[in-house]
Amino acid sequence: MNLQKIPATIVTGFLGAGKTTLLRHLLKHAQGRRIAVIVNEFGAMGIDGELLRACGIGCDEDGRDNGQLFELANGCLCCTVQEEFAPVMEQLAARRDQIDHLVIETSGLALPKPLVQAFQWPSLRNSFTVDAVVTVVDAPAVAAGQFAQDPEAVNAQRRADENLDHDSPLAELFEDQLATADLVVINKTDALDGGDLARVETIVRGQTPDGVKLIHAQHGRVDIDLLLGMGRAVEDVIDTRKTHHDEEEDHDHDEFDSLSLTLDVTDRQRLLDALVALVRRHEIYRVKGFVALPSAAMRLLVQGVGQRFDSQFDRPWRAGEERISRLVFIGDHLDADQLLRELQAELVPATA
Repeated sequence: MNLQKIPATIVTGFLGAGKTTLLRHLLKHAQGRRIAVIVNEFGAMGIDGELLRACGIGCDEDGRDNGQLFELANGCLCCTVQEEFAPVMEQLAARRDQIDHLVIETSGLALPKPLVQAFQWPSLRNSFTVDAVVTVVDAPAVAAGQFAQDPEAVNAQRRADENLDHDSPLAELFEDQLATADLVVINKTDALDGGDLARVETIVRGQTPDGVKLIHAQHGRVDIDLLLGMGRAVEDVIDTRKTHHDEEEDHDHDEFDSLSLTLDVTDRQRLLDALVALVRRHEIYRVKGFVALPSAAMRLLVQGVGQRFDSQFDRPWRAGEERISRLVFIGDHLDADQLLRELQAELVPATA
């Protein structure tokens, strides 16, 4: 039987842009499509996979693994294509008759281009095609000037305000994710006025190829028909999309640290205040994890980018599930013991 290639949509975007939120919305409105998902975590704690399972992705009605969700947590996907990615793709190719579409959520530190180029390999080309690269943009972060088109302006801002950004390749990663896009989702637009939003669009268009469509979104809510079925066959044209890393034979993200801390948390607001203070003192780019509050029957999801933190209860704690508070930190020059000491000192209620 001659089976058609499985179309694959690659969802990329900077740390905290809202990729997982967009993916959850997409899967909840799949309209009968059989969608397989690959989630590339950065670090050992599978938070994004947990969030997808919370909306029924990756398990059957009895809670057993249904082979729909794959988590790759051993490093950036663009750096571990052969070791991590290819074996999973072989498993999916063997189930071609059971899959209508594949969605790959990259980590916020991944470069899309090497991943798309992997689809040029004969072992993948015969079974898959890249339907499109969708880049999710954190509109408030861009409006704050963290990723300006002019590198010198960024450096000037860094010198003027040490908390604005860090001396790192984050701006280049952001630009490379835009340079490879077929569709850009400007997310969190409800947090901006018209002038700021127009400025964000100008910055984004300055980094995207001609003809790439920009759409606005709040909380990752995008029509599934806009995300899937573009039919771009990006693997055939990806080599023409120029990025900062084209001259590099290899790259890595050794400059980023990823560590997990287990905390004793009794107060939600005290935790959020402590995290903001911690980010001001250390080079922390991203925080994400789950918290067990003593008086809450539900698990608290905590996410932060820079000094912006959100928290919400995502689901009840399950019977027999270990109720602990654990957060993953991504940044530069991070010391787990030091961060833990500083956090716990601020989390302990002041005595009278």
